[in-house]
Amino acid sequence: MKWERQPLGALQTNSFICVNDQGKGVVIDPGGEGDRLIKHINDRGIDVEGILLTHAHFDHIGALEEVRDAFRAPVYLHELEAAWLGDDSKNGSGLFMGIEPVKCRPADQLIKEEGSLTVGSFTFEVFHTPGHSPGSVSYYVPEENVVFSGDVLFRGGIGRTDLPGGDHDTLMKTIHQRLLTMPDTTIIANGHGPETTVGEEMTSNPFLNGFG
Repeated sequence: MKWERQPLGALQTNSFICVNDQGKGVVIDPGGEGDRLIKHINDRGIDVEGILLTHAHFDHIGALEEVRDAFRAPVYLHELEAAWLGDDSKNGSGLFMGIEPVKCRPADQLIKEEGSLTVGSFTFEVFHTPGHSPGSVSYYVPEENVVFSGDVLFRGGIGRTDLPGGDHDTLMKTIHQRLLTMPDTTIIANGHGPETTVGEEMTSNPFLNGFG
């Protein structure tokens, strides 16, 4: 499997496209600029088998309907945020001036437990990683040494917890018990900005120092 990062939308949210040797693909977090994302996928001839959401904040679902309709691909989301796709007060798009309300149709598949998740020809290990939002999940591919973690942990930073459903203590526990227990070389493909690694954040992230 190969993967690439596409920063999209006003907040430059990272959308990830995973592709295997057969040209099958999965889109993680179609954050915005649907026309651009769809054209890129079509230009590469990728057959999209599914759309995975790390969570349902507006900047991660901005192009969801366009991408879903373009490829007729099922959408996966944690059950705790099932109602967020169609509610702009929950997904955050109704909380900020100048942001167009985002309202999407329900997810096709709700994630109810951790463990192995097969989407078409792809398999991910799913971890519930709340704190930034209650239904945040991370998609881990150990054989590729990468975890797609949404807005949990960034290079030199952590996810914000001041939006509805956020909780700082929960986020810190998630980071230490879920992400930092992975091998040091694991790539953290996060929701904003460049990738980092578990080892890099353990040694240099100022927000993690002193947390027991």
